[in-house]
Amino acid sequence: MSQLAGLSDERLRELLRQMHLIRAFEWKADQLYAEGKVHGTMHLSIGQEATAVGAIAALNPDDYIFSTHRGHGHCLAKGADLNLMMAEFRGKETGYCRGRGGSMHIADLSCGNLGANGVVGGGLAMACGAALAQKMQSTGKVVLCFFGDGASNQGIFHESLNLAAIWDLPVVYFCENNQYGMSMHVRRSVAIERISDRACAYGFPGKTVDGNDLLQVYEATKDAVARARAGGGPTLLEGITYRWKGHSKSDADRYRTKEEIEGWKAKDPIRRFEQLLMQEGVLTPDQARSIESQAQSEIESAVEFADGCPEPSLDTIEQGVYA
Repeated sequence: MSQLAGLSDERLRELLRQMHLIRAFEWKADQLYAEGKVHGTMHLSIGQEATAVGAIAALNPDDYIFSTHRGHGHCLAKGADLNLMMAEFRGKETGYCRGRGGSMHIADLSCGNLGANGVVGGGLAMACGAALAQKMQSTGKVVLCFFGDGASNQGIFHESLNLAAIWDLPVVYFCENNQYGMSMHVRRSVAIERISDRACAYGFPGKTVDGNDLLQVYEATKDAVARARAGGGPTLLEGITYRWKGHSKSDADRYRTKEEIEGWKAKDPIRRFEQLLMQEGVLTPDQARSIESQAQSEIESAVEFADGCPEPSLDTIEQGVYA
């Protein structure tokens, strides 16, 4: 038993499985779009798997999350049914949101995933509302809110963090700093080195970690969640990571060099975690191959499930429309 970060060998291997599942989903999503089977756009998180899995692993099953437009990984890490998620991604009636939400608006209330949305920073204020509800009802639950470095420059970021601070809300804000907001590098849009330093303006802790190191992400989030659950109020976390693909499917990705991209691929969070587990005797090469293969197999099964699901009917197109 290695007990890395206090986690059992079985739990550590499960976290690796989740990262492989997320990456396999994202590569399949990219393929389906290229084949014309997915319409609109999508935002892939290939290379960012450790922030989603590491942070959510620190929650209790009944805690809540708010996701982002780049949220497939968050949804899977929170325990989504892969078949229902794939059906939603494909716009099928049997999906989580009956095919109405698609890539950027998947929610799974049964797992505590209060949803993603296409508004940059849109979840920041909603997290305050959800956290306020937990405090007023004394549920003991915590809200984890993901957002990107680009969202940290929105007015709603500052308003939400200020509100969370003055009300001592049980919320953890997690900035997935993947270096780019659309096509602008973070150094051109943020004057300070660490986005987490902005927490001091509101009187609560901020911390920056290596977002490609799953255990660093997990331990920092675990501390922040424990603080929130004990009534200590919010924390701002920042995980430094990188997206291997463009901002979205409409992004030609001409603003980054191949050298930069390859340099970050060498910091692959999945391979790093695999190597650590092997060094600690938690994982064998055969187990690693099996976990990766099984994840790919699960994705193919989910695609087959979604292929057989019905399209939404025009007769029900107005259902669930409120404005």
